[in-house]
Amino acid sequence: MPEQPIRLLVLDVDGVLTDGALLFDDEGQCHRRFHIRDGLAIAMWRATGRRAAILTSKRSRSIQARAAMLGIDWIEEGQDDKLPGLERILAAAGVPASHTAYMGDDLLDLVVMRRVGYPIAVADAAPEVAEAARFVTTRPGGNAAVREAVEHLLKQEGAWEAALAAIGANRGRG
Repeated sequence: MPEQPIRLLVLDVDGVLTDGALLFDDEGQCHRRFHIRDGLAIAMWRATGRRAAILTSKRSRSIQARAAMLGIDWIEEGQDDKLPGLERILAAAGVPASHTAYMGDDLLDLVVMRRVGYPIAVADAAPEVAEAARFVTTRPGGNAAVREAVEHLLKQEGAWEAALAAIGANRGRG
């Protein structure tokens, strides 16, 4: 269980929100595949008053489009050294690192995972990343691992039922 309530969820993209595969078409355009359940989980997270951000070393219109679709509050892209991007997100959000979770999968994520209060790794993360995590999903990146992490965090804080209610999932129950 997180020692501090988690108010900000920061996500890597490739290997977390996607399976890490980059598909290129004949025109050289790169395509990513995002899981719909991760999108719903982010909506549930935000519906309970929490904030979300993306922190990725890549820069892509597909990432920007997905972030906009999900109502992601902040996006930092295009730097291999992710720590300055994290610091900008924390400052903009006004949330301390101790109240922040970060979800990663590979070695570039380690510096950020060591800075936040609740580091999370996907099931297929690099061994060093899994070792640095306080929670490791059972699902691999791009396959609803974010959904699993969000559910874990909300249940740990007793907010899962509120999240279900916020999206109307409790209608007809009871």
